[in-house]
Amino acid sequence: MDRATTAKREEVNLYHVRYLSKMKGKGRSPLKVDVKDIITGLIGGFLTIFVLVLLTNMTAAEWLMAPFGASCVLAFGAWNAPLSQPRNIIGGHFVSTFVGLAIYQLLGNEPWKIGLAVGLAIAFMMITKTTHPPAGADPLVVMLGAYSWSYLITPVLIGSVIIVFFALIINNLRSNREYPTFWI
Repeated sequence: MDRATTAKREEVNLYHVRYLSKMKGKGRSPLKVDVKDIITGLIGGFLTIFVLVLLTNMTAAEWLMAPFGASCVLAFGAWNAPLSQPRNIIGGHFVSTFVGLAIYQLLGNEPWKIGLAVGLAIAFMMITKTTHPPAGADPLVVMLGAYSWSYLITPVLIGSVIIVFFALIINNLRSNREYPTFWI
């Protein structure tokens, strides 16, 4: 082996070592345990999902979808994070579901199309500044469930507005919380 080949291999090995070393993390979790925050999360998640289930049982409409549980985690557990704000909860679910429905209606729900819908949903949420991680599951829900355009209004739009309503009421009961930190 000549020197150039050896040097190239060493460079590649160093690149892999540096790349893999990024994955080990640093330190410990910065998350803190606070009893009042735990109780707020418990009450907020319970009441919000309970109301959505009651509405589903009392009417002919669907008011609930699985990603709403994750939205409650952010709305009540990480209430002051940028991705937990009303714009992100409502807009993220709306944009992401719209993308999922559009891909489903135009192209169907083959595996690569479902992947494309999730990727596009992430991109469009980022473009519109409405990124909301739970909404990343919305294309999966609508495409695998073969839902129609009406799903965009109920449960998605109205359900996400209900989540924000409860987040406004419950988070602001605490003297040390101001929710939201921004609307626009």
